Order: sequence, then C-alpha cells, then structure tokens
Amino acid sequence: MSTVDTAVRLTYLAAAACFVLGLHLMNSPVRARRGNQLSAAGMAAAVVATLVLVIDAGAITATGWTFLGAGAGAGALAGWYTARTVRMTAMPQLVSLFNAVGGGAAAIVAVHEFTRLAAPVPARVAVPTVLDVLIGALTFAGSLVASGKLQGLVPSGPVVFTGGRVLTAGLSIVAVCAGVVSATGRGGMAALAVLLLAALALGVVGVLPIGGADMPVVISLLNAFTGTAVAMAGFVLDNSVLIVAGALVGASGTILTVLMAQAMNRSIVSIVAGGFGTGDSPAAAAAAAGAGVRAVSADDAAIQLAYASRVVIVPGYGLAAAQAQHAVHELAQLLAGHGVAVSYAIHPVAGRMPGHMNVLLAEANVPYPQMKELDEANAELSHADVALVVGANDVTNPAARRPGNPISGMPILDVDAARSVIVIKRSTGHGYAGIDNELYTNPKTGMLFADAKAGLGALVAGVKTLVG
Repeated sequence: MSTVDTAVRLTYLAAAACFVLGLHLMNSPVRARRGNQLSAAGMAAAVVATLVLVIDAGAITATGWTFLGAGAGAGALAGWYTARTVRMTAMPQLVSLFNAVGGGAAAIVAVHEFTRLAAPVPARVAVPTVLDVLIGALTFAGSLVASGKLQGLVPSGPVVFTGGRVLTAGLSIVAVCAGVVSATGRGGMAALAVLLLAALALGVVGVLPIGGADMPVVISLLNAFTGTAVAMAGFVLDNSVLIVAGALVGASGTILTVLMAQAMNRSIVSIVAGGFGTGDSPAAAAAAAGAGVRAVSADDAAIQLAYASRVVIVPGYGLAAAQAQHAVHELAQLLAGHGVAVSYAIHPVAGRMPGHMNVLLAEANVPYPQMKELDEANAELSHADVALVVGANDVTNPAARRPGNPISGMPILDVDAARSVIVIKRSTGHGYAGIDNELYTNPKTGMLFADAKAGLGALVAGVKTLVG
C-alpha cells in the first residue's frame, strides 16, 4: 500500500468519525449547527481525499476532468441556491428531491460498475449491485412523486386506479426475478435493465396511492432507502466512507420513520399500503365558519391574553406557511414583559416533519427551554388560562380520542384542556386528514379568522394598547 493510499484511508476513517460525532451532536438543537458543520467538514475531507486518489492513479482524462468539474460545480451551485432560498414550509419536498438525487446517483454508480466487469460478475459485486439498483431506482422515482405531492404538482390525495395492487405485485415479481438473475452474475445488462425499469415503476405506483397526510413519513422512509442505496454503492466500489455514511443515513432515517409513525399512531405497513388525507384543497381552505363556531375580534382576543397568567402557544403549519415566527415571538415577549408565563407546545410532526417547528422558532430567537414536547406541553395546557393555536389543525383535533375516523388514536395536544382557546386560522377548513376539527365548535374556543402573520400583528397591537 502506497503512502497516498494510507493517507486516503486514514482520511476516510476521520471523515467517518466526523459523521458519527456530527449525528450525535444533532440530538440537541443547541449543538445541531455544530453537528452539521462537523459532518460537512468530514464530507469535504472525504471528497478531497478521493480526488487525490484519482489524481495519483491517473485514471481520468482531461475530458473526464472537464465533465467532473462541470457536474460538481453545477451541483454545488444548485445545492447552495436551494438551501439559501427554500422556505421552511418547502423543506420536506426539498428533502425528497435530495433523496431522489442520492438514490439515482447510487443506482447510476452501480450500473456503471456492472458494465465494466466481464461476465460472469462475481457475487460479491453482483449482489450489492442488484440491491443498489433496486433500492436506488425505487427511491429516485418514489421521491420525485412524493415531492410533487407536497408541492402540489401531483394530487396530494391517494391516487388509486383499478388493478393498481395487481400491477404493484406484478412489478415486484419482475424485479425479484430480474434481481436474482443479475445476482447470479448472468443475464448481463438485459436483466439489469429490466430490474431498473421495474424498480422505477414500483417507486411511482408505490407512492401514488399514499395520501398527503402520510407523505412526511414516506419521505423519511425514502431517506432511509437512499442511505441504504449509498451503502450498497460503497460495497460495489469497495469504499469504506460510502458504506459508513450510507449506513448512518439508513439507520437514522429508519429510526425517524418509526418515531414519526408512532407520533401519528399509524403503522408503517398501513402507511405504505395506502394513506389518508386529501391535503389542503381549495374547497376546504375556502370553507366559511360553520354552525357552532364562535368568532372573536383581535381586541377581544388581546384582552384574554393580556390578563392571563399562563399562555401556551401552539404553532402549526399555518404559522410556518405565513412565515409568522417573528410575529409570534414578538407577541410572546410582549406578554412575558407584562408578567405572563408563555411557553410553546410543539407536536412531534408540527409543520409536517419533526424538528422543523423548533428550527423555525429558533430562527426567531425563541428560547429553546420555552418549547415543550408533547407530554410536557399537555401538562402545561391543563393549567393554562389561554391556549393560542396558530395554524395548527389535525394535531389539536379532539376527534383523535374517538374511534372510527382517520386520526383515531393519534397523539394530540390537549388544547381543549385550557380554560379558553383562541385559534388563528384563515377558515375552518380541513387539515391533511380531511376531517372537521371538533376544537373549532368547542364553546370555550374563539376563532380569529386571519392569516397567521396578520392575526398575530393585530394581537400585538391590541396587547400594546392594553399594557402600554
């Protein structure tokens, strides 16, 4: 082993250690930024080490370097631009696009390596190649559909058609048969091409029947698939850093998927078999206040907040969509300055994906100790004078406590346990589960019909008038 090989392997080992430590630091919101930076530094070191290895081997021509540089530059520019410009509410679909890129890249690597080997291909290469192509291609197609659903380019509700399950079963059989033939080192590119096409079709027909309400869980699952595909690419290339990085993404993605499914009290099998919910359809969003709903003015709501002893704020997707995190923090600071105890109740899937609401509020300098997780939040809600719900819907719906509806059994925030409830929402429209929120007709609930940012601005003005 040459000096360059030794240095590269040691760099890979250090990069893998950075990935592990970075992932550990991300357990805490306080240290998450450092964890992200450490992981990025590890990846940068691994990329540089790989370039050194390639240069030392002299394996790429001048034309190859041109294409490599152009691709790396375009990818870096696209990544930088999307990271800087994407809104927090669009983060799930961006993650899904990144999943697609990762899975597709891993599949392409496996196909390329397969074409370079003479038949029969050794099993130690053929087996991970088959798994890489199957998982990577399925992830690529499925992630594009998932991103399209969240972006509104594909209907967010379950898309089903006659014979859909039969088609899925048939494609699965074809993929397995083609994979077995390829894994034995025979069949050549023909068998691998059949596997690739079957996997792509499986990704599409597998995600289309899943509703928008379950899409964040699906994206997390596909993220785990991406990691697994990358790990398989590592075995194909005999690259240790790819194996470690892919295994970490696969394992952490799987854990996140399980936690998200538990937060919604749904099994992963039931989600994959076909989800629920139609998304925020225009008809639902335009729904007017129904019978039994009590509307309140901003001044009335401000009086309740100004003279409360304890207020619990429940942020949801509506707050994120309106980019109202700074407005809600301003209101909380104003109330706290008047002697009101203020905290935030954060549902595990608030804002569609775990952690997004925490990041959004941290962006507005909301102190992390004020953000309470489900159990602690529910304990505070039972003693709160006012629960202020800003754009949250399904996660506050008392219907979850009753059987026989799409959210039955889903852990929710016990907003109705507070002495009074104020809901800031544009309408009484449905959330992603597609059912009415029984909280809105509760006698103690007052609906302030407004966009989240405008409604919070009106409350700030009203409270300032009252407290000087």
